[in-house]
Amino acid sequence: MTDLTAAAAHAPVLAAAADGDGGGAVGIATVVVLALLVLFVVVALVRSVRIVPQAVAMIVERLGRYSRTMDAGLHLLIPFVDRVRAGVDLREQVVSFPPQPVITSDNLVVNIDTVIYFQVTDPKSAVYEIANYIQGVEQLTVTTLRNVVGSLDLEQTLTSRDQINGQLRGVLDEATGRWGIRVNRVELKSIDPPQSVQGAMEAQMRAERDRRATILTAEGVKQSQILTAEGEKQAAILRAEGAAQSAILTAEGESRAILQVFDAVHRGDADPQLLAYQYLQTLPKIAATPANKLWFLPSELSGVLGQLADGFAGTGGGDGSGRRARKASPVRPEDLPPSALEDPREALERARRESERAAEEATSSGTRSGRPFSAEAERGQAATGAGGLAGPGGVNGGTPSAGGPPPEGPGPSGSSAAGPGGPA
Repeated sequence: MTDLTAAAAHAPVLAAAADGDGGGAVGIATVVVLALLVLFVVVALVRSVRIVPQAVAMIVERLGRYSRTMDAGLHLLIPFVDRVRAGVDLREQVVSFPPQPVITSDNLVVNIDTVIYFQVTDPKSAVYEIANYIQGVEQLTVTTLRNVVGSLDLEQTLTSRDQINGQLRGVLDEATGRWGIRVNRVELKSIDPPQSVQGAMEAQMRAERDRRATILTAEGVKQSQILTAEGEKQAAILRAEGAAQSAILTAEGESRAILQVFDAVHRGDADPQLLAYQYLQTLPKIAATPANKLWFLPSELSGVLGQLADGFAGTGGGDGSGRRARKASPVRPEDLPPSALEDPREALERARRESERAAEEATSSGTRSGRPFSAEAERGQAATGAGGLAGPGGVNGGTPSAGGPPPEGPGPSGSSAAGPGGPA
């Protein structure tokens, strides 16, 4: 009974405790639901807001179908309905492919390394038209390169890089246009022929350079010899011209000298006595040479000495005075070649003019200094100046010129009236 009573007493307490446990479980469940709801909202907001960076395009699909292409900027999506399929880089890309073995038309295998410069122009086509456009560009480049190089030999392949680049770019640009890709440039980084071929090419190049060097050396030697021969030719011509001019001038001088001597001999009418005297003067010069050990005298020497003795004795002459009449010279003045020497008569006239000018200057200077200068002194100075020219040492006293006039007549003892020197 007691136990029943105690149990009855504790029953309300136990019921109250049970009600309290049920209310706590409901509160925890509510908190969990609220937390999940907040998390869902946050995830939905994160997925609905998308920021696209510059030079990137994003493909958006709605329920599995293409919806739109998002450019750079802030965009909103419908959560769990729209999703981003892929992001495409719109910048120009550079892809270097590994070396590919290519066979040329002359059956040589060369390894060609290529570089492709391309840019995506249509992101939708680049995503939906081909699975991997980079791999597609690579394989297309390899096949096109083999087609292009297969029609060229090794030498054309090595020297026609621009042509190969242009053909590759044209084919790739046409084929990748439907993929939304534009190929800007195609470059061949390297063309590596086999080692044996490289050795042969180096030997050929070395031989070609040696040949060019030999040709250039021969050309230089040829030009040098031509220039040397040309210089020697011109020098010989100049020497010959100089020798010819010298010979001509010497001949003209000798001709004039001979004509002048001939004229002087005819004008002076040299007799055998003078010739014999000249002959005797020449004999010592012949004998004075040290190399002459033996010299001969002509047989006419006795006759020449006899004529010389008769000439000094005064027996040679038809008029008893020892002189003969002078002959007229066969040499005319116009026969003489032109000479640079001054005519004695002109020299005399010039000397007289200079003496008169000096006398006038002396007269004017004497008048200025206060000392009178008389006319007699002036005439004396003029006579003195002219006498210096007319004496034995002057112009009139020297040897008569070949072109001068003949003397008017014989003077005493065979001299002219102008002085002992010769004709006036």
